[in-house]
Amino acid sequence: MQMNLSTRELTAFLTLAEQRNFTRAAALCHLSQPAYSALIRALEQAMGARLFDRTTRSVELTAEGRVLVEPARRLLHDAEVALTDVRDHAARRRGRVAIAVLPSLAAGWLPPLLARFHKKHPGIELDIADVLSEDCIQRVRSGAADFALAATRTATPELRTEDFCRDAFHVVCPRDHPLAARRGRVRLADLAPYPIVQLARSSSVRQYLEAAIYPTQLRTVMELDQLSTVAGMVRAGLGITVVPALTLFHFAHADLVTRPLDAPDLVRSVFLVRRADRPLSSAAQGLYEVVMGARPGGAVARPVRRRVARS
Repeated sequence: MQMNLSTRELTAFLTLAEQRNFTRAAALCHLSQPAYSALIRALEQAMGARLFDRTTRSVELTAEGRVLVEPARRLLHDAEVALTDVRDHAARRRGRVAIAVLPSLAAGWLPPLLARFHKKHPGIELDIADVLSEDCIQRVRSGAADFALAATRTATPELRTEDFCRDAFHVVCPRDHPLAARRGRVRLADLAPYPIVQLARSSSVRQYLEAAIYPTQLRTVMELDQLSTVAGMVRAGLGITVVPALTLFHFAHADLVTRPLDAPDLVRSVFLVRRADRPLSSAAQGLYEVVMGARPGGAVARPVRRRVARS
C-alpha cells in the first residue's frame, strides 16, 4: 500500500511524542485541540496502527509509535535540509556555475568581473574553462558548461546563440619598427614585407585573419599557442603580430607599439552560447546577467590605453 506522509503530520506526531499532552502539543503546532486530534487519528489510520496510548492522565507512545520516532526525525531533517538548499540556490547563496570562455577574454576581461560576482555571492562555486571556440561549444552541448563565450556562431536546434561583442584587430610591433612611426591606421597591404608571429591555426584570431586576407598569404615566421609567448617574440624583434583589441593587455609593454588596423571587414565576433532546451540555474542566470551587462567595449572592443613605465 502506497502511503504519503506530510511534514505537517510528522511534526504533529513528534510534538505529541515529546509533550505527551494533546493540549500543549496542539498549541505548539498552532492548531485547535479537535483539529490536532483529528490529524493524529488520520496519521494512525494511514499507518494502520495505534501510535499512542491515551488515558485521562497521560499520552504514551505505543511500541509501533516508538518505532516511528527516529525515522520521522530523519525525514523531517532531510526535508528541512532540502528546502534550505533549494532556498539558498534560489537566493544565490549557494550553487555552481560552469562556463567556457575564449582565453583572450578569460585572461583579461573576465577576472575582475568574476571577482565582483564572487564577492557578492561567495557561496557559489565557479568553474571556468579557458578554451578555444570549438571546445567552448562542445562543453555547452555536453552540459559541462552552463554557457560559453566563443567566436563561433552555432546553428543547431539545441543551442541558442546571442551576439556578445565585436573585436577590432590591431598591429603590434617593436617601438623601433617602421610601422611604429605610423600615426594613423595600418593597412593590410602594409604588412606584406614583414615577418609575422602568428597564433596557431586552431585559434579564432588566426582564422579571422586568414579569412580576411585570402588568398593573400602573410610571411609567417612562427606559430604559437599562447599570446604571452607571441608578445615575448615580438618584443625580441622576431616579427610583428596582428591581434584583436581584447588581447592587447598581453602587449602592454614599453618596448611595443600598437596601431589600429585599417580593415573594416576584419572584426572578430564573439557570441554567448547556451542550451536552448533548458533554463539556466539561478546561480548561472545571475552570472549570465552580470556577463551580458558588462560586455566589453559596446559594439566593438577598443584597446585599453595604458601608460607603461620603462624598466
